[in-house]
This record gives sequence, structure tokens and C-alpha cells, in this order.
Amino acid sequence: MSEHAIKSSSNYSAVGTARGVDLAPEIISLPRSASKLSWSERIQDYLGEFVYGGIDGAVTTFAIVAGSVGADLSSAIIVILGFANLLADGFSMSIGAYLAAESEQQNYDKHRKLKARQIEQHPELERKKVAAIYREKGFSGVLLHQTVDKVTARKDLWLDELMKNELDLIEDKRSSLMIGGMTYVSFILLGFIPIVVYLMDYLLGGLEIPLFLSAALLTSLSFVLIGWMKASINETSIRKGILETISLGILAAGVAYWIGDLLEKIIH
Repeated sequence: MSEHAIKSSSNYSAVGTARGVDLAPEIISLPRSASKLSWSERIQDYLGEFVYGGIDGAVTTFAIVAGSVGADLSSAIIVILGFANLLADGFSMSIGAYLAAESEQQNYDKHRKLKARQIEQHPELERKKVAAIYREKGFSGVLLHQTVDKVTARKDLWLDELMKNELDLIEDKRSSLMIGGMTYVSFILLGFIPIVVYLMDYLLGGLEIPLFLSAALLTSLSFVLIGWMKASINETSIRKGILETISLGILAAGVAYWIGDLLEKIIH
């Protein structure tokens, strides 16, 4: 229920009680499922997975590039290691995201079935819980009774109310497959950026440009994009989001480069 609806119910409860007007239908009017969304609007639901998959892809792949450069490896080896990370680590991360989403949905379904049985076995007790929920929101008198009647008249609405306000569980209607898939796609797309220069160097037989510096600049641009998207989704400072992402990338690359350089010196 929106804050506006709650405030409206508090303001007009006395009027509704005096006139005997059924105010509950206006309050309990939100459908359980959202209206049909366009393709672009549905994609926006998965921007969080795109951002965090992209962060992991860009950071880990750039760290591999930095470590390989520190170990003085060839472009061919860097490309091999980079693609191995993209395919293996990206797949592992997407599977983890998928399984996590599935586990949350299964946990929700389990508690919903349990709550449905409790409603069937102890309807009066569960009705009192609904009344207590709306009483805490400021409902009273006739309006409270009307609202409880409306909620408990529909089992799905009754279940939704108790799942949300008693158990603090809200169903995530997003597809687990889409969550895992979006994570994998973003991991590959943004994780490919750090190795694209080395791939071109290998395919074209040698580029007359500083490869690592070029890769670092391209990756920095991807960090800026990721940081901006992360801050936009979380509604935090864009400057802070960009600086945090770039700092994370620099730190990971610096550690990887230092370890690669150290191991190269030890081995040789």
C-alpha cells in the first residue's frame, strides 16, 4: 500500500465511519501483478545484474592482463588467459546468480504454502493478524473492518498481505534464467574490453602502440560506465560511484601486476 493511500485513509476515516461509506475498495485497489511492461522496461529490471556482472568481468580480466604483462607474457598467452577467464569465471558467476535467485524463490514458495495452510486451519487467527497490521497503519473503526473484509475476501491478497507484513517476504517476479543470463552477458561484454587490444595485436601481427596503456585506458572507460550505472541504480553520488569502481580496478590491477612481476623474477 502506498504512503498516499495510508495518509488518505487516516484523513477520511472519521467521515467514512459517520456516513457508513465503503472506503476499502478505493484503498485495496492495487493488483497483485504489475501491468504489462514493454521489452525495454523489462530489461531495466535486470540492470543491477548487468552492473555487477560487468564490474566483476572488467576487474578480473584486467587483473589477468596486468598480471600477464607483469610476467612479460606474449599477446597470444594474454588472449588465451583472458578468454579462459571470460568463459569459465563468467559462467560460474552466472550459475551462482541463477541458483541464488532460485533459492530465494523456493524459500518464498515454501513459506507461502505454509501460510496458506495456516489460513485454512486458523482463519480467525490469521484474520486478526491482518487487522493488527492495518491497525498499526492507523486504520480504525468501520474503515478497519471494511479493509480487513476486503483483504480476507481474496485468498491471494490475504496471503500477499501476511507474507509482506508478517513474514517480511516479497516475491521477486523476475526470471532466474534472465538474472543468470544478464550476469553472464555483461561479464563477457565488459570483460572483453581489457583484452581487445591484445587480440588485435595478435591477429594483425603487432600494433605500433603501447598495448598495456591502451588496454588500461579502454578499461578505465568501462569502469566509468559501470560506476555511473551502479550509482544511478543505487541512487548515490555518480562521482563517488565512478571513483570507487576505478579505484577497485586500479587496486586489482596493481596487485596482479606486482605478483606477476615478482613471480617472473623468481622463476627467471
